[in-house]
Amino acid sequence: MEISPNAAVSMAVNMQQANVKEGVQVSLLKKSLDMQSQAALALIEAIPSTPSTAGLPANLGNNINTTA
Repeated sequence: MEISPNAAVSMAVNMQQANVKEGVQVSLLKKSLDMQSQAALALIEAIPSTPSTAGLPANLGNNINTTA
């Protein structure tokens, strides 16, 4: 099977275009992942800290009342 020069050039151009498209898609995926990680970190930082138990009695939270 003989391939014409025009077909070979066309195939090479198509492969190059596919490589460029793939590179753009990978770049967009990385950018999207970076944005998602930044959003997740912002959500984690927005979680309020737990209140201090310094002024509470020592026995608080040791027993659970199971009768209702």
